[in-house]
Amino acid sequence: MSWRNRTAASSASGRRRGAGPSTRRRMVVVVGVLSLASLGLVARAFDLQVVRKQFYQDQGDARFLRVMPIAVSRGTIFDRNGEPLAVSTPMMSIWANPAEVLENDDRIPALAKSLGVDAAELKDRLAQRADREFVYLRRQMPPEAAQAVLDLGIPGVNSQREYRRYYPSGEVTAHVLGFTNIDDHGQEGLELAYDDWLAGKPGAKRVIRDRMGHVVEDVEQVREPKPGKNLTLSIDRRIQFLAYNELKNALVQFEAESGSVVILDAKTGEVLAMANLPTYNPNAVRGSVPSQRRNRAMTDLLEPGSTIKPILMTAALSSGKFTPTSPLIDTGGGHWFFQGHDIHDTHNWGVLTPTGVITKSSNVGAAHIAMQLDTPLMYDTYRAFGFGNSTNSGFPGESAGLLRVGRDWRPLEKAIMGYGYGLNVTPLQLANAYATLADGGVMHTPTFIKGADSEPKAIVTPQIAAQVVKMMETVTAPGGTATTAQIANYIVAGKTGTAHKASAGGYSKNNYTAAFAGMVPASDPRLVGVVIIDDPKKRSYYGGMVSGPVFARVMEGALRLLDVPPDNIGRWYAGGPLQSPNGLVGNKPPDDMSVDNEPIEDATP
Repeated sequence: MSWRNRTAASSASGRRRGAGPSTRRRMVVVVGVLSLASLGLVARAFDLQVVRKQFYQDQGDARFLRVMPIAVSRGTIFDRNGEPLAVSTPMMSIWANPAEVLENDDRIPALAKSLGVDAAELKDRLAQRADREFVYLRRQMPPEAAQAVLDLGIPGVNSQREYRRYYPSGEVTAHVLGFTNIDDHGQEGLELAYDDWLAGKPGAKRVIRDRMGHVVEDVEQVREPKPGKNLTLSIDRRIQFLAYNELKNALVQFEAESGSVVILDAKTGEVLAMANLPTYNPNAVRGSVPSQRRNRAMTDLLEPGSTIKPILMTAALSSGKFTPTSPLIDTGGGHWFFQGHDIHDTHNWGVLTPTGVITKSSNVGAAHIAMQLDTPLMYDTYRAFGFGNSTNSGFPGESAGLLRVGRDWRPLEKAIMGYGYGLNVTPLQLANAYATLADGGVMHTPTFIKGADSEPKAIVTPQIAAQVVKMMETVTAPGGTATTAQIANYIVAGKTGTAHKASAGGYSKNNYTAAFAGMVPASDPRLVGVVIIDDPKKRSYYGGMVSGPVFARVMEGALRLLDVPPDNIGRWYAGGPLQSPNGLVGNKPPDDMSVDNEPIEDATP
């Protein structure tokens, strides 16, 4: 064997002898590495499952565990007879996680079609809110329509239960009830006044959602839901409809701008009806304007005109200077020029008693009486009957009216206040003042809640109140200014008012407010009503001709619905004429309402 061959063999033999230790080292290294890796995995598992278990559970919960609200229904509003006036109906709102929906943007056209929106606009809206996890796509959908959207199975699209308010009587009760917003919170009317009572308290629950956003498990109830409480109003839906319908007919007949009707229970102060026109549909508020949504009977001010005269007579009788039959000075041929101002009547009534001033609605007579009264007594009487003060009915936005402090009255101002100018009242204030006379001089706080207790307050003696009511009975008798307000088999006591409307720089000569305020049955008043027609332009503008018939028709229906007996039911059953102690005979108002039959009344500032 050559030297070269022996060297190669020796090298090969050396490599074979070193193979064993090299393999062992490698195995040790591999096992060591694997052991360290296993130890790392164990340590990591220990860290995840023991050391930082709560942290990662919280992180997982944050992605799949959600607190969801539990919607509650708003309390139902009933009329005094249990008829629903406002109810809550279940609806579904569609919401989405924008990022998830955009990941499946090929489904957006189908989603937009089911929602009834434009696909491009929907995509832009989602893109602008891509950093959010919750975006409403459409609120308050009917459940079947919302389910059709969910059935598309689009990732990130979900639903949520909500409630929507529905008003069965629509525009008839709109101004009393008001309405709620899309979140079911009261915005106007009694919905706003009693929002805390009606709204209830939404609950909350913790749920687990899958990656599609669907609830797979209810974990726990976080907060118990408390549904809203029901509310029973003093409103009688039947009388409310009568008032609304007759008011609407009058506005059409006389081409008037607006109007209000208020009906009170004289014994309790409960509001049985309150209608206003123009009105709106509370089920579709977006189609209305603010002027339509205003409750004019509570917020709008008017100068009461001759409807103030019974309150003036209350002060006159309280002074001891006058009785219902006291002779009064001559009315001066129908004119009294006082401090450069012509106070006038439509006719020369000669010498009138205080009752005659009411019967003929004499401005001259009322002004003379006012000037003979002590100013503090006259002011205090007006104030005691609620003028210049809120009635505290609790209705949002109620106006307090305007009555200047008596010590600031100038002589001319005092005189014209005797026949209803220089002060401002709301229709509800006027109705409440007449209700005070109707209940023997006792004032009740007007209320919209059935059975609400309020502390009655004596304003004048029952004797004086009864005398004033008797004086007002002559207004609807032959020779009075409101024979059209008569009701068959019932005696009506009331007063008309025809006032010029204030305008820039004075009073308009061609724009009027026609009013009638009264009570029935006069012998024991149960109902009090005020009818205001603003700016009638056709046929007539007098309170007796325009507002009196509305009062009669509404009250006739209300008396029948409430089963109120006539004033003298014994004589009525006997077939004789219904007659009051002062000789007035109850009668049905004539159907003829032509201008030729206009009553004799005018209130000129």
